[in-house]
Amino acid sequence: MQQRKFLRERLASGQTVWGAGCYDALSAKLIEAAGFEAVLTSGFGVSASFLGKPDVELYTMTENLAVVRQVVSTVEIPVVADCDTGYGNAVNVMRTVREFEQAGVAAVILEDQVVPKRCPAIANRIEVIPIGESVAKIKAAVEARRDPDLVIIARTDAGTEAEATERARAYVAAGADMVQPISKTMKDGAMLRRFGKAAGRPVSLQVLGWLEKDLTPQDLQEIAGIAFFPLTALMTVAQAMITNLKALRTSCSTQGLPMPLMDHKAFAELLDFSAIEDVQMRLLPEAPNFAAGPC
Repeated sequence: MQQRKFLRERLASGQTVWGAGCYDALSAKLIEAAGFEAVLTSGFGVSASFLGKPDVELYTMTENLAVVRQVVSTVEIPVVADCDTGYGNAVNVMRTVREFEQAGVAAVILEDQVVPKRCPAIANRIEVIPIGESVAKIKAAVEARRDPDLVIIARTDAGTEAEATERARAYVAAGADMVQPISKTMKDGAMLRRFGKAAGRPVSLQVLGWLEKDLTPQDLQEIAGIAFFPLTALMTVAQAMITNLKALRTSCSTQGLPMPLMDHKAFAELLDFSAIEDVQMRLLPEAPNFAAGPC
């Protein structure tokens, strides 16, 4: 699969792959149009958009997969799927990896939290499963994939640098292609560099919290094989909608809204309306002429 080979080649070259997080097919399309090289299906974003709920693994594997399939079918850049905990034990992970691989993703992210997980970006307490159990899940993921180009990213939510490093090494030994720490565990760029060097694999980063404020693009390029901005699209849309809808409810008019609206024709073109209309004109029967008289 072309997207998987592209991602593999870029990682092997040592160049950072820049991506952003989506929550549905439309946001993925906009990320691709902006020029990003990859798109992340953010579990935080999917839960918020699909369920209107926080990222605590309330949606099922198949519900997440349904969103991911639509994203893959919409964009041509590599899709990296947030697969949470793999939705169970090592046996469940095998099915999860096969389903997401069949959907066409270029990479999967699997984390070592207990099931159901909690989002470290907002949760006060995080629990990880025993390292042996998590290693077994990574081994299961490696065994389950049919395409060797599928990238397996092992995320550790361990709370200390020492434990995160120990787990990263173990996951690499189990066959993980990349490792990902959470921002709460690492306190600065030096810790992230030590983490990546100790693991001996490219680091995947979700640029949140202090990473957004303290690390420059140059820092991220030095540290990360993949650097994702997972929530920028979601938070942009949420704030814009809150602002405009509040103003709309007050004025009951679309004139003078605080945030500009996209032109309707431009939006239709974004959705490839002209191409679809061309197919309709070529392949569908002529529409009956109703202008001759009343129904």
